[in-house]
Amino acid sequence: MYKAIIVDDEEMARTLLEGMLQLYCPEVEVVALCKDLPSGVKAIHKQKPDLVFLDIEMPGHSGLELLDFFDENEIDFSVIFVTAYNRYAIQAFKLSAIDYLLKPIETEDLKNAVDLFIKQKERVNYAILKNNLQAHVSKKIGINGVSSIVFVDVDDILFFQADGSYSMVFLKDGKTIIASKSLKHFENILVENLHFFRCHKSYIVNLNYITEYVKSDGGYLKVYQHEVGLSPDKAGILLDKLGR
Repeated sequence: MYKAIIVDDEEMARTLLEGMLQLYCPEVEVVALCKDLPSGVKAIHKQKPDLVFLDIEMPGHSGLELLDFFDENEIDFSVIFVTAYNRYAIQAFKLSAIDYLLKPIETEDLKNAVDLFIKQKERVNYAILKNNLQAHVSKKIGINGVSSIVFVDVDDILFFQADGSYSMVFLKDGKTIIASKSLKHFENILVENLHFFRCHKSYIVNLNYITEYVKSDGGYLKVYQHEVGLSPDKAGILLDKLGR
């Protein structure tokens, strides 16, 4: 059974969706009905849902602002946007929403969206989580790319570079993977791996591949043919880790 929260400013819309879920999606249990985004945020913190059905246009706050209320390590729920306006579709999917339902909701659309959520929850997210949590044991992590999950041996990673809410993963074979996760996500995954170090707000480096520390031009690292930024306050820590 998956726990769900419905956030919509229209009482009839909340009640209707709850009834449709009870009738057509018995694997989903609605644990809270919320009339606005602030009450939805409180309910998410309290109920720890697996899934949030979220209206976009609401008084005070847009549903698109939801993730602004959470730190990245708190976002362990999926989102299905529910709205009367299709102009928000692109923004919704940029926020990695599972699906985007237009009001009035069609039964088949709802069932398909829930089925998609369950498949991702059981197959994709579990696979990534399992591999990431065991990174220090299995030596592999799952990198959620644009269209697939790539499992990479951590010893093959030169460094990570932030690119907005995404990350660039540079491998020693010259390949680069665009990951749909932030740098903080990978920092948390590799927290127990002593070979990786957050040397700059925009970089995590594999200490095994640092070939040179250049003190000029503000200081930076050479990693193979790449130049990696180094924050001045991290230089001393880095040298200690390298035993120098």
